[in-house]
Amino acid sequence: MSLIKHGTRSSFSSSLPSFLLFQQRFFSYVADEKRVYASNSIIHPSAIVHPNAVLGEGVSVGPFCSISSSAKLGSGCQLYPGSHIFGNTELGDNCMLMTGAVVGDDYPGYTVIGSNNTIGYHAVIGVKCQDLKYKPEDECFLEVGHNNDIREHTSIHRSSKSTDRTVIGDGNLIMGACHIAHDCKIGNNNIFANNTLLAGHVEVEDYVHTAGATVIHQFCHLGSFSFLGGGSVVSQDVPKYMMVAGDRAELRGLNLVGLTRRGFSIEEIRSLKTAYRKIFIRADTTAGSFDERLAKVEQHEGIIQVPAVHAMLQSIRGSFAEDRRGICKYKYWNDS
Repeated sequence: MSLIKHGTRSSFSSSLPSFLLFQQRFFSYVADEKRVYASNSIIHPSAIVHPNAVLGEGVSVGPFCSISSSAKLGSGCQLYPGSHIFGNTELGDNCMLMTGAVVGDDYPGYTVIGSNNTIGYHAVIGVKCQDLKYKPEDECFLEVGHNNDIREHTSIHRSSKSTDRTVIGDGNLIMGACHIAHDCKIGNNNIFANNTLLAGHVEVEDYVHTAGATVIHQFCHLGSFSFLGGGSVVSQDVPKYMMVAGDRAELRGLNLVGLTRRGFSIEEIRSLKTAYRKIFIRADTTAGSFDERLAKVEQHEGIIQVPAVHAMLQSIRGSFAEDRRGICKYKYWNDS
């Protein structure tokens, strides 16, 4: 990424985004003791770009945008009309801020966003958290990976303390009006449907899919390849590969559709179903307690050799660690 500081502008006409077709601006390469001016970045005359902002090649800034003095924009970034970048904020190459998007905050700390991310209409990303314990003098942080599609009216907050981070991985689709609170850790390739709400310190692994209007309690963990039904209120962990629904959410079996779509083999799915039945479905009153059934599966020489089964058992065990919330409730008649 080639970064150059913003400087003075002169008129230019271009075929780039439509909002820049009228009264566009062209940077000429001029060197002096302090600055090098970009030759192909376009800034609308009504935009406010601080002279200390660092812009990459080919950046376009639409009407009524603003860019702070500490901002760094990678090559090819586009700011649509009325979008704003505040505070110590860095955007990677080819990021797009739609109309009304706000990224960053003037509070101590930083917001770092990787390459090829889209920030939707009126989304608010990297601002101060809503934790009452936060102290305004403390640094707070948000780190976002690459290739994320963050849709309209979504809010993602920085961490609540300087020793933590809010982290979003790569390739996530975060649909309209979602909320990701302070100190959450989001993995890769997840899909959050509209109005999914994550409280503070929630951890989401990879390939998790939430349906609309799902609510996640603080400090919960969502295991990879799990599915959360629409309107679920999740107050405990969801282990890997499982499906939950309801208020409060209960286990509804394995996420068989999701596992099939993600390329799990017939043998892997068959082994997971066997393990699930042995753990969560009591054949009779002599089947033993939950811990006894879980231990029996862990000692089963056949299915425990399947990596997916081993990962599921680790996920269940981890949820019962001292600082965790346990797993969602289950009913014995649930089958997969």
